[in-house]
Amino acid sequence: MRRGRLREADKVVAAAKLHGAKIVAVLTTHWHGDHSGGNNDIASKVPGIKVYGASAEGGKIPALTNPVADGDQVRIGALDGRVIGIPAHTNGHVAYYFPKLGAVFTGDTMFVGGCGRVFEGNAATMVASLKKLAALPDSTQVYCGHEYTEKNLRFALTLEPNNQVLRAKYEWAAKARAANKWTVPSTIGDEKKFNPFLRTGSAELRASLKKIDPGLGDDPVAIFAKARELKDRF
Repeated sequence: MRRGRLREADKVVAAAKLHGAKIVAVLTTHWHGDHSGGNNDIASKVPGIKVYGASAEGGKIPALTNPVADGDQVRIGALDGRVIGIPAHTNGHVAYYFPKLGAVFTGDTMFVGGCGRVFEGNAATMVASLKKLAALPDSTQVYCGHEYTEKNLRFALTLEPNNQVLRAKYEWAAKARAANKWTVPSTIGDEKKFNPFLRTGSAELRASLKKIDPGLGDDPVAIFAKARELKDRF
């Protein structure tokens, strides 16, 4: 694992050189090793680098130099960003939103067509976190932490098989992945059209879930929790 992490840091340094960019900061969304495991290595290669991460992660983020919290501002080069606290996947998970760039970096809270597992919070916390992200301008590009799009949309189709926007997005994603192309980024506006975890008000989605669990009520948090439970086993 350590050798792999070193290789990842080397790739970042090499990519920066290729594009004539200067590495000045690491924006850590949460403490999980696949998101923070290379911090020490990149810090050893780039003297003076700033490593941002949530103070609410309780000291679990390696090489942390700049603890942040919901609402804090960050400045990376010429870009001003805002920290958005979006706990549930982890207690201190944050996103970084850059209005001028028109982009948000969501880590493992919002994926294309999905959301992260609820490891340290609860369903209500995740619903609230996703609502924060959904409140960003529809044109905002969503850069998430993993390429899970095809499977996420395949699951979404089990809940909304008649959602034609969703079906078209799935077919596009399947072709893209078959060609070894990326499906990231998405946009906030598009996610509202096909991401099941942003669509707890959908009549079709609710009907699909109630066929599986006839006792399920109409509370959005309960709807979300049932969908997440099914996705965990998908």
